Amino acid sequence: MNKKGILEGILFVVGDEGITLKKICEIMEISIEEAKILLKELKSSYENEERGIRISYLGDAFKLTTKQEHKDFYKKLVENPENNLLSAQALEVLAIVAYNQPITRVEIDEMRGISSGHMIRRLVAKGLLKEAGKSTMPGRPNLYRTTSDFLDYFGLATLEDLPVIEKNLNEEKEELEKDLFTSIYKEEDLKNE
Repeated sequence: MNKKGILEGILFVVGDEGITLKKICEIMEISIEEAKILLKELKSSYENEERGIRISYLGDAFKLTTKQEHKDFYKKLVENPENNLLSAQALEVLAIVAYNQPITRVEIDEMRGISSGHMIRRLVAKGLLKEAGKSTMPGRPNLYRTTSDFLDYFGLATLEDLPVIEKNLNEEKEELEKDLFTSIYKEEDLKNE
């Protein structure tokens, strides 16, 4: 079993959340000493100038990050007009933030039912979202809100120009189900008479 490969995959999967040394040990069922050796070996292989990523220790977590010396190329990627088309996932995140701001990543994840960290980072890099302080929730997560570039991108003067959402889709579904039940119930009453 290639433990270094497993560790690399774990770091990729956890993304910007990162992972603690303790959690690595639990998942891989290895000692702290062995985890440190694997991290050091993997980190050393990333330090080769031919590699574009590295292992960083930020906060109390290890995570894969891009190399600082390549930032000008990443900036071009984000700022290139051809890359400014927004995916359905990006539009979904933007809509959630626009209608619920300020909002945390965790709250966005709960609404979407999927992790949004990567998409939020991309939208912040594009200038459509920005950090707007810290929440009072445990862990003090970042709050996000839309920017003036968001308004420009969608041709809005203010957030009040956003379309009004009449009903929650879940409420509409519940009403439809209620109507179906009610109509069936009436038919049963007529049959019994």
